[in-house]
Amino acid sequence: YVAAVYEHESILSPNPTALVDRHSALELMGRNLDIYEQQVVAAARQGAQIIVFPEDGIHGFNFTRSSIYPYLDFVLHSSFVKWNPCREPYLFNDTEVLQRLSCMALKNKIFLVANLGTKQPCEHTDPHCPSDGRYQFNTNVAFNDDGTLVATYRKHNLYFEYAFDTPPEPDYKVFDTPFAGKFGMFTCFDILFFEPAVNLIRQHNLKQIVYPTAWMNQLPLLSAVEFQQAFATAFNINILAANIHHPTLGMTGSGIYTPVKSFIYHNMESYGGKLIVAEIPVITTDYKTNLEICFKEGQETPGRASEKGNEQLPPLFYAEMMYDNFTFVPVWGEKGELQVCANTLCCYLNYQRAVLTDELYALGVFDGLHTVHGTYYVQACALVKCGGLNFSTCGQEVTDATALIDFQLWGNMSTPYIFPLLLTSGITLDFADHMGWKNNHYFMSKNRTSSGLLTAALYGRWYEKD
Repeated sequence: YVAAVYEHESILSPNPTALVDRHSALELMGRNLDIYEQQVVAAARQGAQIIVFPEDGIHGFNFTRSSIYPYLDFVLHSSFVKWNPCREPYLFNDTEVLQRLSCMALKNKIFLVANLGTKQPCEHTDPHCPSDGRYQFNTNVAFNDDGTLVATYRKHNLYFEYAFDTPPEPDYKVFDTPFAGKFGMFTCFDILFFEPAVNLIRQHNLKQIVYPTAWMNQLPLLSAVEFQQAFATAFNINILAANIHHPTLGMTGSGIYTPVKSFIYHNMESYGGKLIVAEIPVITTDYKTNLEICFKEGQETPGRASEKGNEQLPPLFYAEMMYDNFTFVPVWGEKGELQVCANTLCCYLNYQRAVLTDELYALGVFDGLHTVHGTYYVQACALVKCGGLNFSTCGQEVTDATALIDFQLWGNMSTPYIFPLLLTSGITLDFADHMGWKNNHYFMSKNRTSSGLLTAALYGRWYEKD
C-alpha cells in the first residue's frame, strides 16, 4: 500500500501561556491546518491511501492547563457513536478542527491520522475528575476515506505535559483499512513503555502502527529515526512515524519503516516541512529475520583476553551516556574480542576495522533504572563512537564518523524486548545482517556498515522493573 507521513514545522503561538479566546486559537490552528490541507492533496496525488501528521502539529506546545483550553476540541471518546464531522458538523460544539480534518479525508478519499488537544467534561462523582471539572487529553484521531471518525487515542505516557491529563485507563485503539487491515496507534513517549504500545501490538497481533510524535533527538541511543526503525524491526511491523520539525529544539526525524527497509527524513539544517510517500508491503505473516549465524570456534564465550593471552587487558572506565552511568572498555586496534559487565548484564564484542582511523570507540554496558526525563529500566550493550580521543568524551552526542567496522555484538539480556540500534554517519540508518537469540544471548552482527559507524547497540527494555 502507499503511505504518507508529514514532518511539519508548526506555526507556534508566540506566547503559549497567555490566555486567548477560541477565535484567536482557531485562527492560529487554521494556519497549520492550511498546510495540512496542501500536504493531503499532494499525498493523494501521489497515490497515498493513508497520511499521518505529527504530535502537537496543530496547536503547538508549552501551554499551561488553562492557556491550552481555547485550543481544545470536544470529542466523544466512544466507539459507539458513528460520526462524520465534515457531514454532520452540527452534532457537537467546539469541533472546528475535527471538521476540517474530516473534510480533508473526505475530499481526498484518504485515511488521515492527526493529533490535537481535546476536552471532555466530567462529573465530580468521578474520582479521577480534575478540579476544574474537565479532562484535557493529548489525542490522536483517525478518519477513514469518507471522513468518518474511526478511532480516537488519548496519550498515556505524558512527557512533562502539564496541560494534559493521563486517561484513567490505557486506550487500545485500532482501526480497520481495506488496503492493509488493522492499524494501531499511540503517541511519542508511549513507544518506550509496555502500556499501551507493546500490549496493543501483542493483543491485536498488529502489523501496522501509526505514530504521531514530537520527539527531541538524543544521541547516541534515542535519535528519532534510530529508535523508530529499531521498534519496527523488534516487533516485525510497519510504522508510519510523523515527527514535528523544529531543529532549534532538536526535533526532526520521521519515516515509513518496514522490518527490512526505511524511508526516512532527518534534517537539522533547513526549515519547513517534508512529505514522505512510500509504497510498502502489507505484513501478513511473521517472517522472522535470518537468525542462523556461524559462530567461529571459541566465539561462544569470549573472555576479556587478547589474542596472545598475556597482554594487558584494555582498562575499564566510567562515563555518562544518556544521563546514565555506563561502564566502558575502549575498542582499540584493528581487531579484537571484548567483554564488559555491569550488574547481571555482560556484553561481548568481536570486531574488525577495515582501516585504523584516529577515532575512539568504546563498548559500554548499562543495566539499571534510567531516571532522567522519565523513569524506566534499561539493559543496554552499546558500541559507540566517542566525541574525542579522551575516555571522558565517550557517551557524547556525535553525528559523523568514518570508521567502517565489522562486528558481532551480544549480551545475556534478561528481557525479551530488545531494540537493535544501528546508526551511521550523518544520522543515517543501516540494517544488521543477522540478529536474534542464541544460547540465551541476544546478538546482532554486521559486515561493513554502509558508512562510518556511530552506534551499534542492543537497547533492552525490562518493563517489569520500571
